[in-house]
Amino acid sequence: MNQHMNRISVRVYYEDTDCGNVVYYANYLKYMERGRTEYLRDLGCDLFEMQKQDTLFVVAEANVKYHRSALYNDLLTVTTSVVETSSVCVIFKYEIINQNNVLCVSGTIKAACVSCGGKVKRIPTDVYQKLQEPFKN
Repeated sequence: MNQHMNRISVRVYYEDTDCGNVVYYANYLKYMERGRTEYLRDLGCDLFEMQKQDTLFVVAEANVKYHRSALYNDLLTVTTSVVETSSVCVIFKYEIINQNNVLCVSGTIKAACVSCGGKVKRIPTDVYQKLQEPFKN
């Protein structure tokens, strides 16, 4: 499988941490959101333009495994890929590693396609085809 991946760097700021300078657990979901947005942008899917066409992706399920804490001032790499698609949802896979190449967090997020009113709808054909491209060959 010729899998498409996107990698972004995220610096851990003081605001991301608890009183022990450890990244607060929910902030990893924010890093994943950034990774997902950049993954889609990399494929040519502009979320703002999709919204104008009454199409959004919303998180339907999140699975997160915490392996090791990231700390204040760490430089993290968030790797995003797609592991499964259907006509109405996409499952994204994530790995977040620190600058020492240590896995901090892994997980998956299932994103459903909905109208701006919240009704489940099919992923637009052009977007679906772009999401399928990495699985061809």
